[in-house]
Amino acid sequence: MIIKLVWSLIVVAFIGSPLVGPTSVQAQPTEQQITDAVLPLPEDLKADATVVTYDPTTGARQVLRQGTNQVECQPMDADAMQTSCYSKTLATQFDLMARLRAEGKSPGEVQAGIVAARQTGTLPPPAYGSMMYLLRHDDRRIRLLWVMRVPGATSEAVGVSTVSQRDNALKGQGQPWLMRAGTPGAHIMIPINNTPLSSGVR
Repeated sequence: MIIKLVWSLIVVAFIGSPLVGPTSVQAQPTEQQITDAVLPLPEDLKADATVVTYDPTTGARQVLRQGTNQVECQPMDADAMQTSCYSKTLATQFDLMARLRAEGKSPGEVQAGIVAARQTGTLPPPAYGSMMYLLRHDDRRIRLLWVMRVPGATSEAVGVSTVSQRDNALKGQGQPWLMRAGTPGAHIMIPINNTPLSSGVR
């Protein structure tokens, strides 16, 4: 559910949708990695965001820039073809995902590990309203997508339609919609249209 959503962002699909996963160390200058990593964010969050990568062999967190605000970003994940930022409340989840991937776990095993950690309480649940900001480098997907976690929310409770806007968003006409309504993995998909980034321009 929530993890499926998150892993979907990794494998592609968080959130039909994908979840994001830890990125591997990139062969780019640090400053360029930082510049690229914060692209999905609103302008007012970019300058003070933390930027991290993960060592693919150990899963160790590597801080490229220590920020002072509430969000963290990772440079583009070449496997998922997306750049991801998220609320710092989700950082422990990405730390665990990185360790599991470094151990050679398959995507399904990583997902199972996250679910188990949530069930035992060693991994805290995502905070209601926590955000993810995604830039997909693939024209077949919504290129610029913001996602709000709203565990348990229903359309009646939050006033958001459950009708998918994916196809409309790909045409530059998308509006928010609620996925997995009423479940722990409920989240609001917010396509950001008609900007240079959402149109594939840097």
